[in-house]
Amino acid sequence: MKYAVIAAGEGSRLVNEGVITPKPLVCLHGEPMIDRLIRIFLANGADSVSVIVNFEMQEVYEHLRRLRLPVPLHILHKSTPSSMHSLYELLPAIGNGRFCLTTVDTVFREDEFAQYIRAFERTGADGLMAVTDYVDDEKPLYVTTDRQLSIHAFHDDAPAGARYVSGGIYCLNDRCVPVLKACVEAGMSKLRNYQRQLLENGLKLCAWPFSKIIDLDHREDISKAERFLKPITDDK
Repeated sequence: MKYAVIAAGEGSRLVNEGVITPKPLVCLHGEPMIDRLIRIFLANGADSVSVIVNFEMQEVYEHLRRLRLPVPLHILHKSTPSSMHSLYELLPAIGNGRFCLTTVDTVFREDEFAQYIRAFERTGADGLMAVTDYVDDEKPLYVTTDRQLSIHAFHDDAPAGARYVSGGIYCLNDRCVPVLKACVEAGMSKLRNYQRQLLENGLKLCAWPFSKIIDLDHREDISKAERFLKPITDDK
């Protein structure tokens, strides 16, 4: 499995709240978030890891350059106008085949992530999207599904009966790549619009529920995330 991380945001909300550490290097129980993701990827059969870093985040870029992994680590040091464009820039590094994409500020339980990856390896869907009924994002993307968890639509506002929101983790196959390229050429932006276009193009997307995914955007989210992960940490 190939893995990719979008770490190209500016983290301005954390900076405005006095957190001077770049978001990817913010530690949870002493481990930088970007390192935690890479460790989890390696534990789940990573063939390669690709990361896009905001051009202004020189400290993050240097941190990644110092890492020594047992698989190829591709680092793209470039600013982009949106997360969708970040994924587009990562495509040459990702190459062909299935891949898993996360944003750097998604915090989830490792055991659930492992189950999610195994589910994607078994599924016949074009994409398996992580979802949760825990609404933590300031601008959540609501996801409506049928009873078999096939995704019917994505919504900016909560529709009646909507149970899930997007968790910021995406497993996709080769059929999803031409749609992304077409979205960029059409001047679209934002991953949520790309996901909508996947459905418009007739691709099959399914949801995989996590119990909770925390989106780390604010200073208070750091302690929230550490409390969320603490039972797992204590068991080790």
